[in-house]
Amino acid sequence: MGDEIAQRHFNAEDFTRFRRRLDRETAEVARLFVNGGFSARGDIAGFELEAWLVDADGNPAPRNERFLDTLDNPLVVPELASYNVELNGSPCAITGRVFTRLHDELAATWRACREAAEALDLRLATIGILPTIAPELLNSDHMSRMVRYQALNDRVLALRDGAPFEVDIAGADHLLMSHDDVMLEAAATSFQIHLQCKPDRAVRTYNAALAASAPMVALSANSPFLFGRSLWAETRVPLFEQAVSLGPRDPERVGFGSGYADRSLFETFRENRELHAILLPYVQDEPPSKFAHVRFQNGTVWRWNRPLLGFDFDGVPHLRIEHRVVPAGPTIDDCIANTAVFMGAVRALVEDPVPIESDLPFETARANFYAAARLGLDAELTWRDGRRLPARQLLLEDMLPAATAALRTLDIPDVEVERHLGIATRRVERAANGAAWQRRWVERHGPDFNALTLAYLDAQDSGQPVHDWTV
Repeated sequence: MGDEIAQRHFNAEDFTRFRRRLDRETAEVARLFVNGGFSARGDIAGFELEAWLVDADGNPAPRNERFLDTLDNPLVVPELASYNVELNGSPCAITGRVFTRLHDELAATWRACREAAEALDLRLATIGILPTIAPELLNSDHMSRMVRYQALNDRVLALRDGAPFEVDIAGADHLLMSHDDVMLEAAATSFQIHLQCKPDRAVRTYNAALAASAPMVALSANSPFLFGRSLWAETRVPLFEQAVSLGPRDPERVGFGSGYADRSLFETFRENRELHAILLPYVQDEPPSKFAHVRFQNGTVWRWNRPLLGFDFDGVPHLRIEHRVVPAGPTIDDCIANTAVFMGAVRALVEDPVPIESDLPFETARANFYAAARLGLDAELTWRDGRRLPARQLLLEDMLPAATAALRTLDIPDVEVERHLGIATRRVERAANGAAWQRRWVERHGPDFNALTLAYLDAQDSGQPVHDWTV
């Protein structure tokens, strides 16, 4: 879904042509899985970081077009809303000083973004949900001027027969509202972690990512407030799921998935074709070997862990997992620490002689995920052999030590592992993720969400990871 399209409106012939190409390419993808046609390269990391543009009062600033023109950096692109942008990173082999390389590239891009923003009297925020976002800003007037976003909105509303989206999220407070377009999605911003995996490890890597999702959400939660209400620790999860729902008759477009992978990741691409309506039948003049229509269809199904088809530098197709559960922010250090935890945890689970999918039922992994999204580090989770324990205990006694040991097997220096896993460990020890900091700030200063946003920005700009922030 990252590419622009050339038309907004589609007719029956467009759907017929797209469906034929999608069917042909899906058959080609099936042959790749059967014949071993994927790149053998693996253990490669990447990321996408979504950010907010805000004004001097901490309110969203719908000026991404001017900002991007000023910045002029191909790594930074528009997002759905005109007050959001996305920062991208280069693929990086998971070995040596991998996390320093990821950190330094993202930090350099971030510095350039801050300079461009300051030239326009703006600031940048990395946060799951900006506390000052208001329903009246989530409309098509503030949609980025890209045809694909307009077309997506048209198609989703058409499939809903024009019915508004219903939002129902209960936490400390209760949010019950309706909304007229897909712009609700723009209130949720993420730090998406990419892991390119070797074909023979793809099934276990995907299943490990599913199992790790709950502790990753607990570790990173940063979205406790929406429209002035205190909701889930990671309110971004229910918000995004409800923001693009096609209704009760259609399978969820955003969700945890239908089960672990069994024989191959082709199962998810087959589901995309068989179960999900075509949203954007944009026919492209590409050979079947480019899988343009499979990739486009896959881009309109937003699993929290999404298998992707991509291409290596030499054109060989590869498989990677997009881990979408982590919110944006709070700082660059926190983002890279989250990346290190995910990479290490997945590696540890894949290397374990007992596959996690044989020891942790899918429905339990799914229930864990939503419990962690609701309660963050205060959640109680079920782990191997039905053992129930607090999320903090699971992280400190199991996941973080296992991730540390796994990363050391990849020729990553101890100092590298200790720096980035240490940030995550101290965050858990102090129960101080972004969601906890925001709630503590409101408990002390009251529900002034502009002041909260400005305090968050000042702490973020200090460069100190969130566990060192004061209120």
